[in-house]
Amino acid sequence: MEIKPGVLLSNINSPDDLKKLSADQLFQVCDELRQYIIDVVSVYGGHFGASLGVVELTTALHYVYNTPYDQLVWDVGHQAYGHKILTGRRDNFITNRKYNGLSGFPKRSESEYDTFGVGHSSTSVSAALGMAMAAKYKGEKNRKTVAVIGDGAMTAGMAFEGLNHAGVADADLLVVLNDNCMSIDPNVGALKEYLTDITTSPKYNKIRDDIWNMLGKLPVGKRFTRDMAAKLEASIKGMVSKSSNLFESFNFRYFGPIDGHNITKLVDTLTDLRNIPGPKILHIITVKGKGYSLAEQDQTKWHAPGLFDKVTGEIYKKKFDLPQPPKYQDVFGHTIIELAKQNEKILGVTPAMPSGSSLKFMMEVMPQRAFDVGICEQHAVTLSAGLATQGMRIFCNIYSSFMQRAYDQVIHDVAIQKLPVIFCLDRAGLVGEDGPTHHGAYDIPYMRCIPNMIVSSPMNESELRNLMYTAQLEKNKYPFVIRYPRGEGVLSEWKTPFKEIEIGKGRKIKDGTDIAVLSLGHTGNFAAAAIRELKTGGIDIAHYDMRFVKPIDKDLLHEVFNKFDKIITVEDGTIVGGFGSAVLEFMNEHNYKAEIKILGIPDKIVEHGTLKELHHECNYDAAAIADTVRLIIKKSEVNVIA
Repeated sequence: MEIKPGVLLSNINSPDDLKKLSADQLFQVCDELRQYIIDVVSVYGGHFGASLGVVELTTALHYVYNTPYDQLVWDVGHQAYGHKILTGRRDNFITNRKYNGLSGFPKRSESEYDTFGVGHSSTSVSAALGMAMAAKYKGEKNRKTVAVIGDGAMTAGMAFEGLNHAGVADADLLVVLNDNCMSIDPNVGALKEYLTDITTSPKYNKIRDDIWNMLGKLPVGKRFTRDMAAKLEASIKGMVSKSSNLFESFNFRYFGPIDGHNITKLVDTLTDLRNIPGPKILHIITVKGKGYSLAEQDQTKWHAPGLFDKVTGEIYKKKFDLPQPPKYQDVFGHTIIELAKQNEKILGVTPAMPSGSSLKFMMEVMPQRAFDVGICEQHAVTLSAGLATQGMRIFCNIYSSFMQRAYDQVIHDVAIQKLPVIFCLDRAGLVGEDGPTHHGAYDIPYMRCIPNMIVSSPMNESELRNLMYTAQLEKNKYPFVIRYPRGEGVLSEWKTPFKEIEIGKGRKIKDGTDIAVLSLGHTGNFAAAAIRELKTGGIDIAHYDMRFVKPIDKDLLHEVFNKFDKIITVEDGTIVGGFGSAVLEFMNEHNYKAEIKILGIPDKIVEHGTLKELHHECNYDAAAIADTVRLIIKKSEVNVIA
């Protein structure tokens, strides 16, 4: 389907083309840019509401600043679609998030306008400060640096660490705070209340407007400089509202709040701020999903809705011949409620992912026992540790790639103290179109190397329920990891009675004589499919679902190595230090001899694409497992003949 940009947008291939337009024409550019995003995302998919909310800001930034020489840093990056379209990627935008197409996030290797690669939140201030400090060191006095950060990302400690340093670094940095009260779900916490106080106080806003009007009439020259005007404004704001003190306490000049959808006001303000040195913060108010009424009304639903009819708003659902099993995260969400009804000590914690993790179900039913703590994974882990010291049984649900941000807390605050926090690592393995910043490729090695840690992975939804049940039992005294993939459920009948699983014990799914396949977690379903296919070729394969990578089932491994000299391991994580490595370590420790082939995520950065495409690329889908078995068998036959 051909999607044509508007008249002005069709001639913008770089910010230089944008700058040729008059300020009055920017209104039309914004309308065309917003419509183009709606047209493309409705047909091809992707993130939606975030980019619509910053159309005017994006246009104004590229109009005022000399990008890419001036450095523009986006936080998280799912709001950068307009940025990509205006910086030479308009005609390729239909490949966004597609295999071998444009990344859904800013990516340095993709464009010189993407100054910093992102996907996780709250990195923009630190990265931009580094760029600004480098410009100062190199004597690039005219080079400007801008960080765009949302109020949701501002809740992370790292954002405040960056602000704290920037306030004393004497670097030329502008931080644009895009305030829309949303991340993926509605924002939470004291910062949200603080920003709301700034933006809704009639007294503050009236006096602020009076100050701006007064300053606009004062002479600017030797007797009354722009710097003096700014100091006067700050002094008066300090008298009328304590709200102005937070950012100014970091030595930032605070400007705003202003309407983030008023392109004229944005251009004028950014032009003024470009000429003011030092650390500055511009507070803008926007609406996530601006310009598409349904997205404005239900911002969580329209964060990344999939394909939809832009006229009616109907979100297309994938059509299946048979009823589909529930997603792993939904099974988690319903199961924790069941367990919490049986065990009053159970609490749930998630860092700003109640919808994605499905903890939202518990937050609706038991709001006093489930907590969204904002975008702050480190705090989520240590909060869970503190609760655990008081006898609570905490299910701390964090995406696998986001857990990387809290690694020190996992070791220092949980493992060393042997606190039985239950880490539910959602999105383990490859996640698809979100790409390398979101793939849960590393949790197996980074968790299994920690003492006192139990690391498990269910093969299906029923196993997930049983592992959750096992983890919360009072006799479990250790931190417990349960890792599972995004979506990809396999069982229609998953809601079975709870059954305790012996920690460190796997299971033999099928006996065999020719070769053994050892799988961990959901990849066991790929192995089972391959085995069914190979059965027709007369190859007899044994299949073991190991369940635990730590402690690993040594009895089961002794059985395998005593019976087989050809073994394949399958995992949805990096093969470096992962499950296959654990099997090799066991073989070496016990002096077994066997040919072992490890299948999993190779030692490279895996880009974005559909799960089917990525599983095939990484050679651990059912077809790859079957091909590996055939190759090993064929090689063995040749050796025997020789």
